[in-house]
Amino acid sequence: MLKYILKRLFVFIPTLVIISLLAFVVSINAPGDPVERLLKSANKEGSASEQSNSTKKDKEEIRKRLGLDLPIFYFSLSTLADSDTLYKIPDKAQQENLLKLSRKYGNWKAVSEYYHTLLSLQQSLDSLNVDKIYEANSTFSYKKVSEGDSIRIDTLADSKYSKNEINDVKNNSNFDVLSLLETYNESTIESKLASLESTYKKYPFITSSFEKFNAVKTSYEKLKQEATPWKNYVPTILFYSKNQYHRWLFGDAPWFGESQTGQLKGVLRGDFGISYIDSQPVSDKIWKKFKVSFVFIFFSILFAYIVSIPIGIYSAYKKNSKFDRISSIILFVLYSMPSFFIGTLLLYTFANPDVLVWFPESGFEDPAIYREDWGLIQKIIHHWPYMVLPLIAYTYGSFAFLSRIMRVGMIDVMGQDFVRTARAKGLNEKTVVLKHALRNSLLPIITVFANIFPVAIGGSVIIEVIFSLPGMGFETFSAILNYDYPMIVAIFTISGFLTVIGYLIADILYAVVDPRISYN
Repeated sequence: MLKYILKRLFVFIPTLVIISLLAFVVSINAPGDPVERLLKSANKEGSASEQSNSTKKDKEEIRKRLGLDLPIFYFSLSTLADSDTLYKIPDKAQQENLLKLSRKYGNWKAVSEYYHTLLSLQQSLDSLNVDKIYEANSTFSYKKVSEGDSIRIDTLADSKYSKNEINDVKNNSNFDVLSLLETYNESTIESKLASLESTYKKYPFITSSFEKFNAVKTSYEKLKQEATPWKNYVPTILFYSKNQYHRWLFGDAPWFGESQTGQLKGVLRGDFGISYIDSQPVSDKIWKKFKVSFVFIFFSILFAYIVSIPIGIYSAYKKNSKFDRISSIILFVLYSMPSFFIGTLLLYTFANPDVLVWFPESGFEDPAIYREDWGLIQKIIHHWPYMVLPLIAYTYGSFAFLSRIMRVGMIDVMGQDFVRTARAKGLNEKTVVLKHALRNSLLPIITVFANIFPVAIGGSVIIEVIFSLPGMGFETFSAILNYDYPMIVAIFTISGFLTVIGYLIADILYAVVDPRISYN
C-alpha cells in the first residue's frame, strides 16, 4: 500500500507544479501595482518634496521586500532588442513603457540613455527651490511703521513672479517629464518636448535645468536615428538563478533555508506574502478564518453522511415503498429551499427574543469570556451553542443529494450476480445488504467525498454573513471585492493542493472498499 501511495504522490508532483505556476502567473499579472496598493493607506506629513522622496524610498523598500526587484522566472524568451535588466526599473508603468520603446526602436542602449536623461531632468526640476527663485526675482523696499512709542520696519517685496506661478511652472514641467517617462507615442513625446521648450523660453528662472532638457532632446533624436528594429526578430533566451518565482516558492534562502530577512519564507513553508488591505501576513489571516470554516464544514459533512447513507440504504432496500416515497418528497423539499431562507428562518425562530432564545444569534464565541488557554472540552462546551443553527443551514441541503446517490448505487448493486449468490448461500439479509452490497456501492459516495477538501478552504459566503461567522467564505468574498490578490492567490493555491489530496484519499479508499481494485 505504501508503494501505491508513493506512486500516486509522484504522479501528483507535476500537477502541484502547474498549480503553483498558475497561482504565480495570476499574482504577477493582477491589475494594479502592489507597491502602490500597500502605500495607498499611508498618510505622510511634510512638504511635497519630502513626501516624494519618502515615497520613493518606501517604494524601493517594499519592492525589495516583495522581491519585485528580481526577474520573474528562471528564464525568459526575449530578443536582441530587449534588456536583460529591465526588471530593475522600480516604476511599473515606466517599465512597461521602456519595453514598448525597445520593441519599437530595437536599440536598448539608446532607449536606456533617453530614459536616464529624463530621470536627470526630473531630478533637476525637483531640486528647484520656490522660495529662492522668488527672492532672486524680487526687489525689496523698507517702510517704517509707528506703533505707539515703538517703530516697526516692514520689508516689502515686489517680485516678477508670484510663488503660485513659480510652483505651477515647476509642477507642470514635472508633469510633462512624467508623461515622457510613461509614453512611447512619437506625437505625444514631441508635443511634451515642445511644451517644455516653450516653458524654458518664457520662464528663465528654470534655465538651470535647460542643459538637462537639451540632453533629453539629443538622446531622443539619437534614439530615432539609430533605430534597429531588425533586432526584434532575433530571439534570445535569458537565464536567471535568482528570480521572483523561486523566491515566491522557496523564500529568501536558496533552497528551503531560513529567511534572511525574516519576512519571507516561501509558499512551500506557508508564507503567502502580506495582504493589500491591512498589511497583515496572509498565512495568519487564512489560518484564523480556515479553522472556523473547517469546523463547520467537517461536522456538516459528518452529519450529512451519518443521516444520508442509512436513508439511502433503506430506501434502496425498500424500493418504491411508502418510506421511499415520503423520504424522497421531504428530502427534495428541503433541497429546494435556499440556504439564506433556512438560515434566516432559524434565526427568527430560535434566536429571537420575541419567539425563542435557545441559541446565540451570531458569532462563533463570546469574546467577553472566551480564553485561548481553555482545554478542548471547555472550548467545545463554549462553542456548541453557536454552531447548532449554522450546522443545520450547512447540512440540510446535502441530505437529498447524498441519499439519492447512495440509493441509486445500492439499487444497482443489489441486482448484481454476487448479491444473488450470497443470498443463495443462505446468508441472512442484513449480512447481504450491509457487508456485500454496501461495500460495493460506496464508490460514488467516495467520489463525492474527494471534492470535499477544496470546499473546506472556500467556506460559505451566504451562511457566514447571515450568522456573522468569521470564516473563509466572507474573507474570500472580501478579498475579491478589494482586489487583495495575495489572499486570492493563497486560496487558489491551497484549494488546488487540497484537491490533489482529495483525489489521493479517494484513490486509496477505492482500493479499500472494492477488492477488484489492486494496490499494484
